[in-house]
Amino acid sequence: MIDLTIEIRDIIAMLVSVICGGIIGFEREYRNKSAGFRTIILISLGSTIFTIVSWHGTGTDDRISANIITGIGFIGAGVIFKDRISVRGLTTAAVIWTSAAIGMTAGVGYHALAFVLTISTLCVLVMVSYVEKIISDLKKERMVTITFVDNSFSSVLLLEKRLNNTEAKIERMEVSKEEGRINVVYLIRGKKAAVNELNTLLAMAEEVASFS
Repeated sequence: MIDLTIEIRDIIAMLVSVICGGIIGFEREYRNKSAGFRTIILISLGSTIFTIVSWHGTGTDDRISANIITGIGFIGAGVIFKDRISVRGLTTAAVIWTSAAIGMTAGVGYHALAFVLTISTLCVLVMVSYVEKIISDLKKERMVTITFVDNSFSSVLLLEKRLNNTEAKIERMEVSKEEGRINVVYLIRGKKAAVNELNTLLAMAEEVASFS
């Protein structure tokens, strides 16, 4: 016989999960991240549903809950991208993991705690961005890839000599050659004003074909 019983507490848990996921997802969507509004809601809601099923099916058995953590780990790994120098997507992966935890919290009936965790997560994402901006204004670090107009390494040494006369500190990270041109990756450190001055110098340098 088909069981058509729906418990109110389960509906409330799912609604709480959708609201909490929507709050975090809105922030991610606003910042144009790979895991946006719909994705975060579905992750939170899915975790809640699995938790509810686990509770109804096996009582206090936590095997399904443990598998949620494993599954979310695979999703989080999918948004992490590594290029030759840097790694991107770690924050988005952490948000996915946290959203799943909030969904599980709502699923076991701790609705107030789920909202508290949501607000805490949102505060970390928003407030830390301002702190990072302040730190960036004080001291900045970035990677710059420079493509030179020819394949002469003397051009590289000449430019480095000019860059070393600025207040910014440069460190050569990688050298490669493509289509007859030398590409060099530099790590640049310094105050924001010094880095901006260096950008101006690169834009005016005749030996530089492009930089990014």
